[in-house]
Amino acid sequence: MFQATRRRLAIWYTTVTALLLLIFAIGVYLYVRNTLVERIDDTLNHVVEVVERSLVIEPVNPNTSQRRINLEASFRDNTDTVETVEDDHIDLEWFSPTGELLWSTLSEPLDIPIHINRTGETVHVVKKKEKQGDTINSYSQFNTKDLEILLRQVTQRVEVGKQVVGYLRVSHPWFEVTKPSRQLMLDLAIGIWMMVLSVGASGWFLSGKAMEPVHESYQRLKQFTADASHELRSPIALIQTNVQVALADLDAVEVKDTTLSHYRQQLKVVERLTQRLGKLVNDLLFLARQDSGISTENFSACPLDALLMEVVEEQQLLAAEKDITLTFNLTDPPETETNPEILENWFTLSGNWNQLVRLLTNLISNALRYTPSSGRVNVELARIEATNRVSGLRSSYPQLQIKVSDTGIGIPAEALPQLFNRFYRVDPARTHPNKHTKTENTTGSGLGLAIALAIVEKHQGQIQVESTVGKGTNVTITLPINLEK
Repeated sequence: MFQATRRRLAIWYTTVTALLLLIFAIGVYLYVRNTLVERIDDTLNHVVEVVERSLVIEPVNPNTSQRRINLEASFRDNTDTVETVEDDHIDLEWFSPTGELLWSTLSEPLDIPIHINRTGETVHVVKKKEKQGDTINSYSQFNTKDLEILLRQVTQRVEVGKQVVGYLRVSHPWFEVTKPSRQLMLDLAIGIWMMVLSVGASGWFLSGKAMEPVHESYQRLKQFTADASHELRSPIALIQTNVQVALADLDAVEVKDTTLSHYRQQLKVVERLTQRLGKLVNDLLFLARQDSGISTENFSACPLDALLMEVVEEQQLLAAEKDITLTFNLTDPPETETNPEILENWFTLSGNWNQLVRLLTNLISNALRYTPSSGRVNVELARIEATNRVSGLRSSYPQLQIKVSDTGIGIPAEALPQLFNRFYRVDPARTHPNKHTKTENTTGSGLGLAIALAIVEKHQGQIQVESTVGKGTNVTITLPINLEK
């Protein structure tokens, strides 16, 4: 139980930390990426300003006011601007007022329409790249591969007065953003993974430290319960023995004194109380041993059909006293099964005989206790095939299924989830006589079903309860024939 709690704490701690680290990494990545994009846009705009200042503008002819750009003087002879552009991996393109490409630093034109944008935009270009291969039998083979180019561009319209003299487009390769971004993403992924592993290890260690005081307190509580229950058994047994001896002495003589009759009644009350207290102590000791893991019961082959017959036979007396019909049904093996060894051990499982007797006695006696007169309690035993998925493969294994159904007063739906809690009882109406249900007066401790659950879990089985108020209750137990090791 504590290991499962410790594991859940470590998983929650690691998950929350991983989410926080992931949010932090996404924030860092977006910040760095936007910073790189802004840096490139600033560089492109700076180049635009430098090139605009270096443009040589001249009149088309002396008699007109129209202007044009002298490309030779503006670009080819401006070595400072060209060197700056080459150093920063920037390409320049100059277009005429009609959009015709007049000059470019690119080896091949990009064939991208002009789109004026001073804030920067990302352009995706797909070009066909041809690579000549080997020549076989005088035939040339070509391998065509799409070449994808990503560019960051700024386009500026250059005007003199109200006259547009051309368009300047400045391009920067996008890998200047993607390359450091990918490297940053890889570094962040490695860093987050290492941090998650470190946080997981530290979370496991810290959760263990946090659980130590609780575990120690729980162990002390379990040990105290076991010790107290064990120590209480002897004085309770002595009290019960002395009461029984006193009652035997009183019964051996003729008692005419009313005082002695009163003493006899009081001693009988004490005897009933000590019996009840002894049963409570035994139940507490059983649960304490199961919780602490010090139970040393050995499992062996148990024929569950013979066991159930004994339990039902023992409970027939109580059923007869309450005028309740108690039946026991066995589901026969299928006719296709012909193996004599399997048929002989059809209802045999690996378990502890005494614990299984206690389990079934508790369930059947509960059914009889809360079933009114003229009611029915039915016990069924069948062998079923259960399916299990291991590593994606489906496998079947045999189980024994026991059903205890009654026509009793039933259990409210809101009480079913708490039914197996220790010392839990549904309501006072179920523990006192009722003129409609005529159930017997019971003062149970609320440990019967908790013990039943502990025994079922010890045998690696499952128990389910279905009930309808006023109609009855069905308890279904499935136990594997062979326990997993």
